[in-house]
Amino acid sequence: MMIIGYAGYYLCRSHFSVCKPLILDEFKGHGIDKASLGMVAAYGTAFYAAGKFLFGSMADLFGGRRMFLMGMLGAIVFTILFGAGGPPLFLAAWIGNRFIQASGWVGMVRITSKWFGHSVYGRIMAMISLSFLFGDFLSRLFLSKLISSGLGWREVFYVSAGVLSIIFVASFFIIRDKPTDRGLPEPAENPESVFASAPASDGPRSLGQLLVPLLSNPTFWVVCVLSFGFTFMRETFNDWTPTYLHESAGLSTDAAGNASSLFPLFGGLSVILVGFISDKAGGLGRAIMITIGLAIGTLGLLALAFGDLHGQTGLVIGLVAAIGFVLIGPYSLLAGAVSLDFGGKQGSATAAGWIDGIGYVGGILSGNLIGSIAEHQGWAPAFQVLALTAGLSCLVSLVFWLREKRQAAALKAARNR
Repeated sequence: MMIIGYAGYYLCRSHFSVCKPLILDEFKGHGIDKASLGMVAAYGTAFYAAGKFLFGSMADLFGGRRMFLMGMLGAIVFTILFGAGGPPLFLAAWIGNRFIQASGWVGMVRITSKWFGHSVYGRIMAMISLSFLFGDFLSRLFLSKLISSGLGWREVFYVSAGVLSIIFVASFFIIRDKPTDRGLPEPAENPESVFASAPASDGPRSLGQLLVPLLSNPTFWVVCVLSFGFTFMRETFNDWTPTYLHESAGLSTDAAGNASSLFPLFGGLSVILVGFISDKAGGLGRAIMITIGLAIGTLGLLALAFGDLHGQTGLVIGLVAAIGFVLIGPYSLLAGAVSLDFGGKQGSATAAGWIDGIGYVGGILSGNLIGSIAEHQGWAPAFQVLALTAGLSCLVSLVFWLREKRQAAALKAARNR
């Protein structure tokens, strides 16, 4: 139900991206262009990032189920408001939507930490991460189908809210915070989390007790920097792929929406592979996979930035799908398995909130910066910025790799003693 529920969130998130060409056509000449819609997306992402910090700790202190359901209900309300208003309401409605949706992922991470043991964090979070990847993929296909059937962007927003309302009712009756709510035992705490020294029954009871162990850990900050770069790139593709394919590849609006779904689709395949491998490889293995993914992703982005791809629609779509495959799997580890590694049963939502929150500070730039560059200079310079981001992130991932290698060696030495 968590997978279905969080996939449903994307009905009320991807609609803005898929409908941007329609919104641009309707309000052309009324002060609405790619840069202004990019600004709306940027403000929304800023409030989404702020919500991650707030709701992550709230989930650890008050329960993940409440946060998960609250985000879903808020997404429904603000989607209706966006569809009902014109440009004066766009900014306020999108900010509200993104802010309240920030409670969804951290709530789900908190629930996961209570229901599953640390030895399966990678594969469990891989399955749960399919919610945002295949949820995005299926949402884009569904929304594009609505557009091709003749619905306007407002009707698309209303249908999205209606479907998510049905999912909300099912989630309310099925999802529970922890196994003891169903009369089942909880799994053991992760012995390598930063909270492992405190018994779960005596776990954090205040914001300070949640934050100090995490924020005093240098490796945690390295992961946060990685999240910044990854999220900047992912949000750029989420926000602008349909518009890029429509303008540069000459696809129709509905065809561009369909083609944009390949980015999360291939990303989802990568998430499954990376999640299962990471449980076998451990923390060091997660760092290695992140570094390799960023190195290959940099090459793909350089091809989009400098390659002569005019008229090669199939190659452009293939590159977008390939970049999704090499980047999204490693990206999913950060606010998933890696957050659970740090936070365990007591602080996992806070860890995910900070990692994701700092990541979405980077995501703010995907709306404003990339939108402005594409509007005034074209798409090639925009992809040059993305390639530079991937290359720098790859260097940071090497630091993560070295720190994890050092920690693995220290743990091995401790066991031998």
